[in-house]
Amino acid sequence: MKTVFIAYNQALTEAVNVILDRHSIRGYTKWGNVQGRGTHTGEPHFGTHTWPAMNAAILTTIDEERVAPLLNSLKKLDAKAEQQGLRAFVWNCEQMI
Repeated sequence: MKTVFIAYNQALTEAVNVILDRHSIRGYTKWGNVQGRGTHTGEPHFGTHTWPAMNAAILTTIDEERVAPLLNSLKKLDAKAEQQGLRAFVWNCEQMI
């Protein structure tokens, strides 16, 4: 099993939801108001007057063979809207109940 953390501009919420549905990913935890700033480019998303945009984040644990197709779809979405910001990180899930 692998755990995937996806952080993205809230403007991409509908598109991310479509990707999760397309990949039959039903189990996840979502945070709706997440602040952040990209590593290299992009504006901060702080929900303030100066930086009004906000992020959202999703954490899901899926079978390893489902990770690459999910990341591929997310990468395509990010390429279409690079200024919005989307990142995904994967790590091993050692145990779960």
